[in-house]
Amino acid sequence: MPARILIVEDEEPLTLLLRYNLESEGYGVESVGRGDEAETRLRESVPDLVILDWMLPGLSGIELCRRLRTRPETERLPVIMLTARGEETERVRGLATGADDYVVKPFSVPELLARVRALLRRAKPEHVATLLRAGDIELDRETHRVHRAGREVHLGPTEFRLLEFLMQSPGRVFSREQLLDGVWGQDVYIDERTVDVHVGRLRKAINRGRQSDPIRTVRGAGYSFNEMFARAH
Repeated sequence: MPARILIVEDEEPLTLLLRYNLESEGYGVESVGRGDEAETRLRESVPDLVILDWMLPGLSGIELCRRLRTRPETERLPVIMLTARGEETERVRGLATGADDYVVKPFSVPELLARVRALLRRAKPEHVATLLRAGDIELDRETHRVHRAGREVHLGPTEFRLLEFLMQSPGRVFSREQLLDGVWGQDVYIDERTVDVHVGRLRKAINRGRQSDPIRTVRGAGYSFNEMFARAH
């Protein structure tokens, strides 16, 4: 059974973005836009993890988090706090109130997904999405093995991370700079054209014969995992 995640966020575009990416990871997702509504929902049903905005109408996220920690049913519920407050004192306050992790807006969606996985791995290891599926491609995060249409695809470490990164957000176009940050890390200084080389290697490995290419090149923009491919198989 997939992990259930509750998004408590009053910015609808951000809620839609988070829902899309979390559902693509295989999680069950619900959302509310007010703190008081979230408190009511959490009394009725406790999810496996909450993504909670700091500033909310009805009841602030920081107060909701404090209340959650006073109830036996939710005292150990994993909570990731989202906020535009990046000052150290505010981060300390959020963590001291009971948040398990603290993410400052604007943030990287792949990074947030990684934090979700890390929290669930500690709190609910049976619910972590270890297998990504898109079309006829399966990627196993635990064994680091990839299969396409039943055939094992042998990838190097970088090509594996690149495919994983793209599969997490089908349809989203990533610039070369974003791919460098997400796959290689922000502290690595290499030429952006390195991305093209590794995309070429990845394509060569996963495409055989007349198989359709799941990686879409967007001229002048970057690359994406073809959303239509993910839905068609």
